Amino acid sequence: MAAEAAAEASLAPLFPEQRQLGREDDAEEKPKGGDDETAALNGVELSGEVKSNNLDVQVKSELEAEEKGMEQESTRESDSSILDVSSDYPREKHISIQRHLADLEKLADLREGEFTMAVSQNTDQHVTDEKKPCPLCPEEKLKACYGPKLHRHLQNLHWKVSVEFEGYRMCICHLPCHPVKPNLVGEQALSKMGAHYHCIICSATITRRTDMISHINRHVNKGETESRFITVAAPKSSEVLKELATDVQVLPNYSTPQKTDSYFNPKMKLNRQLIFCALAVLAEERKPIECLDAFGATGIMGLQWAKHLRSAVKVTINDCNENSVTMIRENCHLNKMKVKLDSMEEDNGEAMVDGEENTDTIEVTRMDANVIMHLRAFDFIHLDPFGTSVNYLDSAFRNVRNLGIVSLTSTDTSSLYAKAQHVALRHYGCNIVRTEYYRELGARMIIAAVTRAAARCNKAIEVLLAVALEHFVLVVVRVLRGPSIADDSVKKIRYLIHCQWCEERIFQKQGSMAEENPYQQLPCDCHSSMPGKTAVVLGPLWSGSIFNSGFLRRMLVEAVQHGLDEAQPLLKTLFCEAECTTLKLSTHSPSDENKQEECGVYIKTANTSAESYLIHGKRKSEEVLRNAAKRQKSENSAEHPAFYYNIHRHSIRGMNMPKLNKFLNYLSEAGYRVSRTHFDPMGVRTDAPLAEFKTVLMKYSTPTYTGGQAEGPGHRPGDIQQGEQAYGKTDGKVDDAEFLEDDKSAVAAALLTKDCPALCAAD
Repeated sequence: MAAEAAAEASLAPLFPEQRQLGREDDAEEKPKGGDDETAALNGVELSGEVKSNNLDVQVKSELEAEEKGMEQESTRESDSSILDVSSDYPREKHISIQRHLADLEKLADLREGEFTMAVSQNTDQHVTDEKKPCPLCPEEKLKACYGPKLHRHLQNLHWKVSVEFEGYRMCICHLPCHPVKPNLVGEQALSKMGAHYHCIICSATITRRTDMISHINRHVNKGETESRFITVAAPKSSEVLKELATDVQVLPNYSTPQKTDSYFNPKMKLNRQLIFCALAVLAEERKPIECLDAFGATGIMGLQWAKHLRSAVKVTINDCNENSVTMIRENCHLNKMKVKLDSMEEDNGEAMVDGEENTDTIEVTRMDANVIMHLRAFDFIHLDPFGTSVNYLDSAFRNVRNLGIVSLTSTDTSSLYAKAQHVALRHYGCNIVRTEYYRELGARMIIAAVTRAAARCNKAIEVLLAVALEHFVLVVVRVLRGPSIADDSVKKIRYLIHCQWCEERIFQKQGSMAEENPYQQLPCDCHSSMPGKTAVVLGPLWSGSIFNSGFLRRMLVEAVQHGLDEAQPLLKTLFCEAECTTLKLSTHSPSDENKQEECGVYIKTANTSAESYLIHGKRKSEEVLRNAAKRQKSENSAEHPAFYYNIHRHSIRGMNMPKLNKFLNYLSEAGYRVSRTHFDPMGVRTDAPLAEFKTVLMKYSTPTYTGGQAEGPGHRPGDIQQGEQAYGKTDGKVDDAEFLEDDKSAVAAALLTKDCPALCAAD
């Protein structure tokens, strides 16, 4: 009985309402006790029984009070509040979550009227105010105190360190809400019960304030502003975006993959348009084709395929995240598409008629990308993971069909662009450094990894296009089966010798014998004129072509037909870069369309005979393949040159270089193939050696000290041109003083030859 009374006394400060309830119970029991006592006056024999009955009634009332107190304590420990603090939220919250400090004070029955009256009248606080316990602290931490002290305690200890969220304050709580180890009892358990916060969304207990702020931010970034115990079909804060006549529903922070499940990047619009054009070209060769978007996220790419290509494609959208799969299904219904799940179609109550051709059905799967590519075969596969794609290459080439297309988007630009060289060595097995052509270097590094993955499955690749922009690298390849052509494809993986002094580069020659000094293969003489090692070996990299002009032409036609305005300028630049020419693209030239050869296989086009081409993308005979391979070997010399030069990187100090377009014409007039490149706005792709490149650049540059803006050799004297040509043979890393010395030597030569006009011009 003493232990029960002590337990009740310990619980009384924590639950003032329970103490009030105990008083009411005692008041109800008193009349019963009075009747028994009056009855006991009539006889002595009933006195013992009456006392026992009184004792039983008192024990029962104490036990009931103790059980009610334990229920309220368990309710408090389960992160639910005693009072409903807001009508906006239908669910209950913990008592530490309040809107105002007054709401927190009301939990301790602190009456502000009495407090202000006691202070104003300067009366005895023991008379006007009673001791109240803190609702968020146990009695062991803070005993019951008067109103002023309790007010300061709540304001300084609980309210000032609270975390605010949508008008609510999550105050710090010292109650035993944290789970305690079972081996800790008594004072040890009380010492282990630290301060913590209660999450307003998921009711989790967080110890540190900074961790609580991060915890709430994660909820907000994922769109979780309501309790997890209340299931909703779609968050209220979702947003509907539109791209290429396709609507997608996204969550807040949809452009940050670490903070949302439905990742949608508006900057990748150009990437999605290029992939759509590649799929449209494949759909013209054979239909229907089975295509896979292995990482669906919101499903925007697969929805665009199904909405615009209709019956030509059978779209499968896959994602391993359950929330993303739910979002993809909702986006399918938003675009009035039927969803196929496990061979069961959900069409909003509309039954399919037997024999009816369903052209608006999308299959949505939830599994790992490697698993679905191992289980099924596809004609078109697109890989767009967050980061590198090397983990999925083996699965992609395992079941891809012959003459199919595999496209992959890599966003690990830090490793591809030589900012994290150790990551590039770990993922791609390549040794690279930062160069002026680092974008194309990253694209060729990816193609080399793709080639090795395809060769492991006895398949070869033909690169259709490789695009490297600021935030992604896109590679599209066509797949051919056969071990012999796979061997030929692997032979195009070579090492690159790069001069770090003049930026000259060349692919290492094939051969089984090791050279004593492989740096001698470089056209420059930096290795002999400079002390130490001036060159490095990079790679292994893809040394073949990275563009297919015929495929790019047909992609441009598809872009025009579907109104893809952003992709058209880039496709024109890629076509000119593939042909290595500065001439404008003509999309209506029958003679050029008849020469569309891909992977040693002719592809049927609009203005060609069907008898001389392969129908539906299949080989017609072995003779066609052998003849095409011979023609392809003879045309290897006509491929576009590898890499490019930056005109600003090789500009001459103290000279005004010509405009880029005029410089391209000067190189073309000198007899070299030349074009611009999408990898670098100031880059020049040419087959001219670096020495000739600098010579032409020096020839058509003007000195800065003359102030002349005219370009071309006609505005400058001949002797100065000869001096600048001799100067152009050097590396170009000299100062103005050296240039003046060359000018003085030209003047001295003019004096010796008594060339008065040249002397006057030099003066």
